[in-house]
Amino acid sequence: MAQIELVVGDITAQDVDVVVNAANSSLLGGGGVDGAIHRKGGPEILADCRKLRAGHYGRGLKTGQAVATTAGRLPANWVVHTVGPVWSAEEDRSALLADCHRTSLRVAADLGARTVAFPAISTGIYRWPVESAAKIALAAVAETLDGTPGITSVRFVLFDKRAHDVFAEAASLLDR
Repeated sequence: MAQIELVVGDITAQDVDVVVNAANSSLLGGGGVDGAIHRKGGPEILADCRKLRAGHYGRGLKTGQAVATTAGRLPANWVVHTVGPVWSAEEDRSALLADCHRTSLRVAADLGARTVAFPAISTGIYRWPVESAAKIALAAVAETLDGTPGITSVRFVLFDKRAHDVFAEAASLLDR
């Protein structure tokens, strides 16, 4: 069984096979995690994203889907870009958030990755409550890892201690 770990840190500094990017649908960079990955990864990531937009993803990447590019100057080998849903109090979009994690892991496995680092997808400018996102993310990853050979470690790289503590609490409930 693959190991799931939680750390406070910088997703762009992770020495893993795959870093998951909480991208926007354009794939052309943005703010938050997406902007940080594009800035630190350098122009190679943007060049790959532009190629994707010129091909199959001409209209952008749909919410819940994932696609891989080079990691450029990051210590990782690849970046798997996924578009998280925007939080809505009126519409349950939990399945889309879970899909981000499931699809990202499948893309990573198809690349031959063994180690994957995730941010807390949708919890920044998309306003998803961290408590809910943690439960959804951890459950989706645990479920997907059961049927995904090759991946040995998934690391959630969280922005601050509060997010780490929320994910740790959700993980402890998942283990029961």
